[in-house]
Amino acid sequence: MCESTTRYRRPWYESPVPRRPRHTPPAFPRGRDVLNNGYMTSLNLIRLDELSRDSWPDLSDYFDLTDVQLRKKLEPEHGLFIAESSAVIRRAIAAGNKVRSILMAHRWVESMSDVIAGLDPGTPVYIADEPTLESLVGFHLHRGAIASMHRPQLPDAAQLLERTCPPGSPARIAVFENMVDHTNLGAAFRSAAALGVDAVLVTPDCSDPLYRRSVRVSMGAVFQVPWTRIYNWPQAGRSKREAGHSSEKIGGLELLRSLGFESVAMALTDHSVSLDDYVRQMPKRVAIVLGTEGAGLGPRTIAEADAVVRIPMFHNVDSLNVAAAAAVMFWATRRQA
Repeated sequence: MCESTTRYRRPWYESPVPRRPRHTPPAFPRGRDVLNNGYMTSLNLIRLDELSRDSWPDLSDYFDLTDVQLRKKLEPEHGLFIAESSAVIRRAIAAGNKVRSILMAHRWVESMSDVIAGLDPGTPVYIADEPTLESLVGFHLHRGAIASMHRPQLPDAAQLLERTCPPGSPARIAVFENMVDHTNLGAAFRSAAALGVDAVLVTPDCSDPLYRRSVRVSMGAVFQVPWTRIYNWPQAGRSKREAGHSSEKIGGLELLRSLGFESVAMALTDHSVSLDDYVRQMPKRVAIVLGTEGAGLGPRTIAEADAVVRIPMFHNVDSLNVAAAAAVMFWATRRQA
């Protein structure tokens, strides 16, 4: 009987070549977050998908985020605002804002490990899969993370301007009058920060610059340019809502003049001057005043401003979106500042 010539094949488990071990992601224990050689080791994370909903911690900061009217009332009353996306959260923290809690998807933990490690001890970081997050906040988190932040106390308008625009120095500030669209407000803030505006003032009826959509559209620029509310606009004694502020005895336009600013109303009127002509003789301290969508600036603001300026346009177009107009104005005056 002939011996078989079939060659013996060594099974894989007898291979002399060591197999590469399969990578097992580290578990996420509850403890302090640190990053050690690229791996999370003693994390302070609360995994919501490992808990029953009855045992979830208090997540009320993240409820009803799509209810605009409710959130506009709730967030200032509770002293918080919402920062959405890792980039916005980082900019908010870099500006000195304190985190109340963070809610994020599993896959963002490692990329945001430095942020988590820098939080104050005891700050909760909630982790969940994306469907759980979507069911909680009411929309899909495209950027993977959302944070509840402590709302800072706004400074007095005069104090802010004296600090950011020292007397006698060249300065440009913006005043947003009754701007109610959150997207436009966020875009205008982004242009102000990008084009070197020194400070922004928002009137009492202007939308909240710290509302979630405004913050997101601004890409966190609302944290990069100093801002506050200016009361008694445009003159003193406007409403009971404005009483009790240090500037209540002086109107907003008068306050700007007392600090050396020329108020420039952006409006299309019979006596408005072209932006091209205005920048040739522009003073060194200007306050650019932009109005709400559609109606524009109020008649009293236009009548009492130091100058009224229009943007030259073509093809019978008589107006621009307020965010676009703000960018044009900030760019044109930037060269002279």
